[in-house]
Amino acid sequence: QVQLVESGGGLVQPGGSLRLSCAASGLTFTDYHMSWYRQAPGQERKLVATINDLNWNTADSVKGRFTIWRDDVVRKAYLQMNNLKPQDTAVYYCHARYSRTIGGAVYWGQGTQVTVSP
Repeated sequence: QVQLVESGGGLVQPGGSLRLSCAASGLTFTDYHMSWYRQAPGQERKLVATINDLNWNTADSVKGRFTIWRDDVVRKAYLQMNNLKPQDTAVYYCHARYSRTIGGAVYWGQGTQVTVSP
């Protein structure tokens, strides 16, 4: 049974930082590309950052402020968020996509709330 469990969300003031973690179990972690998405109230879920075997990338809206990395030994993905802004407020979801075949399995975590407010 595959599980993705996010942690690290919370309330932070503008300009502050948070680090999100995603712990994966029930899968061969190195076979998966890992991503972070977010969904604000009334909006669609959007890709924030993704990391594969060779490189990583972030959405333009967070570029220079957010960093994604992974630790394959402990089977975790992370999202470091710096200089947070109120518009970063959203539920953040961990996402895993099987990378060895086209159309591979996709898994989601349950989400963690990030609120940026004075």
